[in-house]
Amino acid sequence: MNRPARKSTTVAWSRESMLDGVDPRVRLLAAITLAAAAVWANRWQSLAVGLSAAVVCLLLSNISAAAAARRLAALNAVFVAMTLVLALLGDPPYWRAAGAISLSLDGLKIGAATAIKGNTVVLAAMALIGSMPPVTLGHALDHLRVPAKMSHLFLFTVRYVEVISDEYRRLRAAMKVRGFRAGLNRHTYRSLGYLAGMMLIRALERSERIENAMKCRGFRGRFYLLDHFALSRRDIPLALGTAACLALMIALEYQWL
Repeated sequence: MNRPARKSTTVAWSRESMLDGVDPRVRLLAAITLAAAAVWANRWQSLAVGLSAAVVCLLLSNISAAAAARRLAALNAVFVAMTLVLALLGDPPYWRAAGAISLSLDGLKIGAATAIKGNTVVLAAMALIGSMPPVTLGHALDHLRVPAKMSHLFLFTVRYVEVISDEYRRLRAAMKVRGFRAGLNRHTYRSLGYLAGMMLIRALERSERIENAMKCRGFRGRFYLLDHFALSRRDIPLALGTAACLALMIALEYQWL
């Protein structure tokens, strides 16, 4: 957390981008602003502006279109299913799709608007936050005066989620070596319950060891930052672009344009 690295170290997104030199605090605030504006907006024009801004941020990031599409596929599958349910069970007026099947226009509109909002939020977070190293993000959260417990929880979760995942794989391998085969029976449910319980116990024991090790090294509940971010001219385009997008969405929402 001491070195605010500016370049993403993620293997899948290794190429440089125009956002790499932007202050992480500005990127974080821009993502929050776009997400909040997208959730708040209701008119199609303002929703389109928010989605367009998120797409522009994605193009400026080091995330390829193929990688973004793969990550959005599952999300949009949920939105498609939700839209179909709303269209089939919604109130009139109806649109006769085929034969005796009638779809609610209001349900289709609500589902489409929700899908646009969700894609805007995910794209903005993916482009502006997801391409940022976790340590840099934690550093930015600390600079923005986010409570220390929240930033510490985030950093430790990112650091040890893979460790807990490895522990799960070891326990599953041990169960298979002992001949465990999952099925719809009491033995399977009991075994999976034991697995979940052992995961919690192992995680608790590891957290206690980590806490004791940190205390032995003088940890007092705070990470001391040796380097600090500084605003520069490279932050101006993103800040002004986000402000302009927000102003345009507000103007379209209240029909000032």
